[in-house]
Amino acid sequence: MSDESELREPDQLEGVKLPEYQAVPIGHAAARANLAAQLQDGRLPGGVLIHGPQGIGKATLAFDLARRIFMRTGDEESDHIFAQVAAGAYPNLRVLRRRPRETGKGFYTVIRVEEVRELIDRLRKTRGRAGHRVVIVDAIDDCNASSANALLKILEEPPADTLFLLISHRPGQLLPTIKSRCHQLALRPLIDEDVREVLARGTPAMDAAALDRAVALAGGRPRRGFEALLMTDIGSLSALKSWLDDPARPPAAIPLAIADALGSDRDGATARFAREMVLDWIAAEARIAANAGARTRLASANELWDKAHALFADADEYNLDTRQTLIALFDAIRRHVQSQASLTEPT
Repeated sequence: MSDESELREPDQLEGVKLPEYQAVPIGHAAARANLAAQLQDGRLPGGVLIHGPQGIGKATLAFDLARRIFMRTGDEESDHIFAQVAAGAYPNLRVLRRRPRETGKGFYTVIRVEEVRELIDRLRKTRGRAGHRVVIVDAIDDCNASSANALLKILEEPPADTLFLLISHRPGQLLPTIKSRCHQLALRPLIDEDVREVLARGTPAMDAAALDRAVALAGGRPRRGFEALLMTDIGSLSALKSWLDDPARPPAAIPLAIADALGSDRDGATARFAREMVLDWIAAEARIAANAGARTRLASANELWDKAHALFADADEYNLDTRQTLIALFDAIRRHVQSQASLTEPT
């Protein structure tokens, strides 16, 4: 039997409940209604691909749907189902995640093919409870080529009364054949009110000012909000967010000061958080340009995206100065904004 203190995920946040412990999902009302209607009508497919940015509640929704399926098709009380699902002990539920290494030090970097084969072997045996079975793969992005192909084979011919819930942060990188076997459900970042409710429920003793700062930095992702709450100093992140709201504004010393603050701890949580904020800003800029039909702006944003990834990759590989990397990237962002401000393109 597992409990909340057990380390089940490689990126598990201290003191933050895992998705299987979340009793009521917050947000994503349309997606939950869609799945509930399919469950009610007996129309759920054999595979559902739930995709969207990391940390927005995809796994929480998957575990909630699994419990609903067990309550509808099984013969046990809801409280008992919830307790066993949370403990990782419900016989009709299989959760496929990256496993801890046998040495007890860290996790494997991928979901390995032998783990998928073990799952398939168990699915061929008699189920442990009345009702349907559910397999949650969190996340399918962690599968290597061999394990993804092994998973594809069972998705092509799934066992009777078995639903696969595949969670993906990067669906564009998945095998097209896997995506074609699944009903796709795209989730979007939550609105700030929903993020605040998730954070307040998870940290009931947190003061309102800290919640405000965390919500502002979360960008619609509750996980990011929890990460912000766990940091002792988020002043540099707040400054970065403020600058990203208008990168072209003077004075030029602002991004230099931000780079100085973030560059002092290149491998720390704050620096990693800042990277994600910058990449999210560039991705949002590309989406805005694409939706507006602004081809030049989109091309510039795509070039900026490639540059950001190249700069971060070089900094990691060659142990380059983080401050200089950020200064180069901030300068590229400012030039992008300034160059696009003078252009008027047809939509």
